[in-house]
Amino acid sequence: ALSTTEVDLAPIKVGQRITVVWRGKPVFIDHRGQKEIAAARAVPMNQLVDPQFDKDRVKKPEWLIVVGVCTHLGCIPLGQKENDPHGDYGGWFCPCHGSHYDTSGRIRKGPAPKNLLVPDYAFLTDTTIRIG
Repeated sequence: ALSTTEVDLAPIKVGQRITVVWRGKPVFIDHRGQKEIAAARAVPMNQLVDPQFDKDRVKKPEWLIVVGVCTHLGCIPLGQKENDPHGDYGGWFCPCHGSHYDTSGRIRKGPAPKNLLVPDYAFLTDTTIRIG
């Protein structure tokens, strides 16, 4: 029963990020605006530690869904709240060892070896997803 989580995206405004729990882990849901989408798409692959195109990390460009656990040593990155540090690339910043993630959840700076994980998820309707 806990292997999936359904989330209603309708109340999430553009520019807002929420956190839900799936399998005991935080999952970050980011309703990205055009600026964040453009920034994520403009990154040359040769600048990435773990190269992945933004389009391969999302099912719909405006919705980024990632597991909110740093791939270095498992801390929870900051960036979900408006007043949190978002790192040098506008995404998330891990306060434990200084990893910086971009608006696609890709590692850009610091010791983390991999991008934030994109969990298996599916759109059940235009505004509802099932994670897991």
